[in-house]
Amino acid sequence: MIQDPLPELPAGAFARQDEGDDLAFYAPPRLVTHIDEAAVAALSRRYRDLLPEDGRILDLMSSWVSHLPADRTYTEVVGHGMNARELAANPQLDRWFVQDLNRDPTLPLGDGTFDATLCCVGVQYLQRPVEVFADVRRVLRPDAPFVISFSNRCFPTKAVAIWRALDAAGHTALLELYLARAGFRASTVETLADGGRSDPLTVVIGHA
Repeated sequence: MIQDPLPELPAGAFARQDEGDDLAFYAPPRLVTHIDEAAVAALSRRYRDLLPEDGRILDLMSSWVSHLPADRTYTEVVGHGMNARELAANPQLDRWFVQDLNRDPTLPLGDGTFDATLCCVGVQYLQRPVEVFADVRRVLRPDAPFVISFSNRCFPTKAVAIWRALDAAGHTALLELYLARAGFRASTVETLADGGRSDPLTVVIGHA
């Protein structure tokens, strides 16, 4: 029997109000942003500082925008998401693939091939987060960052129960737990926007 990587969480922690097919739910393209312009700008500024300009970047749970700084170029940006039309509309992606990580958490990517992985406001939908995070660590080069950002928005019927039950501090602690159980050696937390004049935005950065 496979050991539960998160035995301290309550039963049903990763249940959802809508357990229907995720690919069907995300089939209609949603060409909108899920955080406001000020929060997007704050995230892009942080990406500019964190990401090596000549690096290979994996944008996990991406869409039609990646929020990468417009004045930087990267060797390759690979996008993952749930809607082909959204990903095809993203001008910052060099290539992309569609995959339901709740069904298959193994990424079709080589070991140690990326200099950073991003996950912007999507982590609340993962039902197998430790498995996904462990595979993210596999595809990262040593010391590369996994930059996870979250706000206070979501599709509530698709967010897992534990996420809906927690506040922002609880979300941060939960992500740090995911990272630790997935084998990341350390994590740091930064508040990019406190919600006063824009959407709140926090990043938790795991270090491979």
